[in-house]
Formats: sequence, C-alpha cells, structure tokens
Amino acid sequence: MLKRFFPILQWLPGYRKEWLSGDLSAGLTVGIMLIPQGMAYAMIAGLPPVFGLYAALMPQIVYALMGTSPQLSVGPVAMDSLLVASGLGALALSGIEEYIAMAVFLALFMGALQLGFGLLRMGFLVNFLSRPVISGFTSAAAIIIGLSQLKHLLGTDIAGSNQVHILLANAAKTLSTTNLTTLAIGLGAIFLISGLKRVNPKIPAALVAVVLGVLAVYFFGLFDLGVRIVGEVPGGLPAPTMPEVEVSRISELFPIALTLALIAFMEAISVAKAVEEKKGEKRVDANQELVALGASNIAGAFFQSYPTTGGFSRTAVNDQAGARSGVAALVSSAVVALTLLFLTPAFYYLPNAVLASIIMVAVFGLIDVKYPLQLWRNRKDEFILLLVTFVLTLGMGIREGILLGVLLSLLLLVYRISKPHIAILGKIRGTNYFRNVDRFAEDVEDMAQFLILRFDGQLFFGNTDYFREQLQRQVRKKGEGLQYVILNAEAISYIDSTAVFMLRALVQELRKRGIRFAVAGAIGPTRDILYSSRLIEDIGPENLFADTFQAYTHCKASAGRSELEAKIATQTTRGLV
Repeated sequence: MLKRFFPILQWLPGYRKEWLSGDLSAGLTVGIMLIPQGMAYAMIAGLPPVFGLYAALMPQIVYALMGTSPQLSVGPVAMDSLLVASGLGALALSGIEEYIAMAVFLALFMGALQLGFGLLRMGFLVNFLSRPVISGFTSAAAIIIGLSQLKHLLGTDIAGSNQVHILLANAAKTLSTTNLTTLAIGLGAIFLISGLKRVNPKIPAALVAVVLGVLAVYFFGLFDLGVRIVGEVPGGLPAPTMPEVEVSRISELFPIALTLALIAFMEAISVAKAVEEKKGEKRVDANQELVALGASNIAGAFFQSYPTTGGFSRTAVNDQAGARSGVAALVSSAVVALTLLFLTPAFYYLPNAVLASIIMVAVFGLIDVKYPLQLWRNRKDEFILLLVTFVLTLGMGIREGILLGVLLSLLLLVYRISKPHIAILGKIRGTNYFRNVDRFAEDVEDMAQFLILRFDGQLFFGNTDYFREQLQRQVRKKGEGLQYVILNAEAISYIDSTAVFMLRALVQELRKRGIRFAVAGAIGPTRDILYSSRLIEDIGPENLFADTFQAYTHCKASAGRSELEAKIATQTTRGLV
C-alpha cells in the first residue's frame, strides 16, 4: 500500500549510477529556468514575484516522492496563474494581503479536490476534456495571458481583464503614455529569448535575459528613466503556516478550485503521457497522478505556494536534458531553495518588462495552428467545437471558456449517441457477406421480403425514438412484400428499460402485420438483458441467431436449425437457451 502511494519506494532501490549525470544536468537546468519563470508566472497570478519561487519549492519535492512520471516538472504555470488571477479578480477582496491568503488557500482547496478524485479513482474525469476543447481553450488562453503582459511591456497602467476585447481597448487608451525604454527592453528580451532557443534549446535563454536586464538597469541607470523593476524580493525559505480564509469565502472559491483541479490535472497528465509515449514506457498512472498533484498542492499551501501543476515547457526541457527519475526534481527544488536563501538581492533591479517577455515567449508557443487546420480538412464538427471554445474563451473569459467548451463537447457527444449510425444490409451476390446497401448497391441481391438493419450503438432512452422512427420508415419503404425484419445486434452492447419497452411494442406491432422479427449476432451481455427483461418471451428464442447469415438462410428456407446452432445464438449467463 505504501509503495502504491509513494512510487519513490519502488524506483529508488533500483536507481542506477548512470542516471545520476542526467538527473543532475536536468535538475540544474530546470531549476535555473524556474527562477525567472516562476517569478514571471506569479506576476500573472497577481502575486509578488517571490511567490513564484515558493510555488517552485515544496510541490516539486512532494511530487518527486509520489509522482509516476520521471520527467514531469511541477511548479507554477502560465495557465493556472491566469485562472487564479481571473478567478480571484472577480471577488471583492480588501487588499493584497487578503488576495495572497486566498491564492494560497486556493492551492489547498484545489489539492484537496485532486487528492479526493485520485483516492476515488476518478482519473477518467480528464476524458471529458476533448482535444478540440483543450486546443481552442489553450490557444485563446495563451493570447489572453500574452496580452495581459502589455502593461509591463509598455510600462503603462492598463486595467486588467480576461476578456480580450476589453484588454485591447484598455491598452489602446494608454498607448500615448508608453515608456519607450521599457518597450525596447521588452522587445529586445523577446528577440533574445526566441533567438537563443532556436540556436540551442538547452541554453537557459530566460536566465540570460534576466541577467542582461539586471545589468542594463543597474549600470545605465534605466530606473531613472521610468523603467519599472521588481524591487526587493524577500529572502529566506517560507515558514510553514496554516492557510486560512473566512468560512463564508469557501463557497466562492469552490468553482475556481474545481476548474483549477481539472485543468491542472489535464495539463499534467497530457504532457506526462506525451513524454511516456515518446519513450515507449508505461509508468504514468492517472489516478496516482491526481493523488500526487493533490498532495503537492496541499503541502505547498502550507509553505506559501499558490496552485501548481506540471509545466509543458519545463517538462520538455527536463526530458531533453536527460532526467531519468524524481531526483531531477529534487535537484531543481534545491536550486530554488539556494536562490531564496542567498540570491534574492540580485533580482532587485530586474525589469518587469523582461519577466513579461519571458511569459509572452512561453505562452505564444502554446498557440496551435496545425491541429485546427487538420480538423478543418477532416472533421468540420470538431473544428466548429474548437472554434466556438476559442471565441468563447477570448470573449467571455478563461473560466467561462473552458466550462462552456466542456458543456458543448458533452452536448455533441449526447447528440452523436442519440443518433448513431444505422445501416440497411444486403447480401453480396455469391458470398455469405452482408454489407451496407448504400456502399454496395450494385453488388447486393434483391431482398424484397427482408429488411436487415444494423444499429451501431447502445439502445437507451436517448435514442429509442430515433431507432423506432428509422425502422418504421424502412418498413414503409419495403411495402407489402416485407415478411422478415432482422436486427443485426453485433454493435449493441446495452439495452435499457426504455428501449426494452419500445422493442416489445415494436415486435408486437410487426407481428400483427404478419412480419417476423429476428435478432442476429447479439453479444453475451445483450442476450442476458433480453432474458432478464423477459423481452425474449416477445421475440421468441427461436428468433435469436448467431449471425446475420444464419438468420437470413433460416427465414428464407423456413427450416429448423440444429441444437448446437440454437445454443450458440441464445446462450446466456443465466443458463437459458
């Protein structure tokens, strides 16, 4: 049991010496990357920069003990930071102290939800976030995150918003007050980071930009020209404290925490699975990942961390740098701890514009253009879902966009299962095969006496009317010569009570018209339902067949069948034949 919740007890005894160099290299690289990135993401969340370092400390340590992905880098990320800002920004808070307290408690609340979901084995929840929704949401959120940094890039006071049209309008009003020196620093940092990444992705481009930005402000006195800087960053490790908020605030935080819990899990599991597939390994356990992420956020909240998850860019760097185990994450957290203890004074002259440039380069890389183009060419319905999610997120906000996107994807799912594919089958000349007459119209035999229908889905309350209407329509098309209706049930895995009632009435209606109803190819669970619901009494065991060919030949010849043929067609777990 202990090894299940602490996978480190499984892999640490088998740790190999040859892994150490890769883990040290990856840990140092990601740790150095985390310092400016964490500070920048804290600014997105509306928190002082040092809270980004706090968020990069304890969560990494806990995940190294409990996580199942050797390469996943847990810490502050752009998406969750903006969700924190948009969620808390909508609440009436008294000041920065209450805002910080709410952000920290949000990590505890979100972590508790993730831990609960994991213990209840609810990792399947992420399946409700379809890829078109994720892609549309991520691209829109990246644009909002990037534009939210315009105030730091321009050096102006732009009123924040998570709605892109309002954000752009607010930015336009302040263009005349742009600080050109700040703009030059920000644009220079963007080109520098982008250029270094193209030259060599392993170069800590963000750290290079930070160092050059600090040196430029310090030696050229740019602070006197109105360039805004980070200022004093508190040193030392965060002291353990109990996160507290007023009880009345918990209900306000619940929708934010639930959204964060699911989005954060989606981010982490998707990047962890991507690395796993690339390496051909099968180690990532979705339910244990929920437990690990939940425990990381809970522990982090006691050390002043705001909500965290696995980061896309850092995990990629961690993998490229050679990470083989959770030791890399422990090294990264050690780098952050040493920075908090000894190096925070070095960030005093860091321009906010440099942090803004780090954020912009990181998030604009999340905008996906190829996938929407693929959907446009191949799946128009999913392209529309992606586009609607994208537009809703831009126009209504981050939280509203993802929630409405998930709702739309569920509605699309319900629509599809309420109207599954129905095929009218015909016998291919000279063979025993039965195929869709729409696809093989010239190759099927004349079957005026037969209607063979295949229903490709479960039969349940949501599609019983559709099934009945389609079957009755085909019966009318066949006309007076119709004598046999054969339901190919190979794709029907479940029949609910509403569908049983509908089928019973349908069989009786057909019988009154002198039409025999037969079922072919029903799988075991479906046959069990036919017997347990007593629907078999209406259909008749003699009208259950192992496959369509057997049903067709039996009806055509009006002949009997062997005892073995009857057993194959009707056998159930109840022992009835």
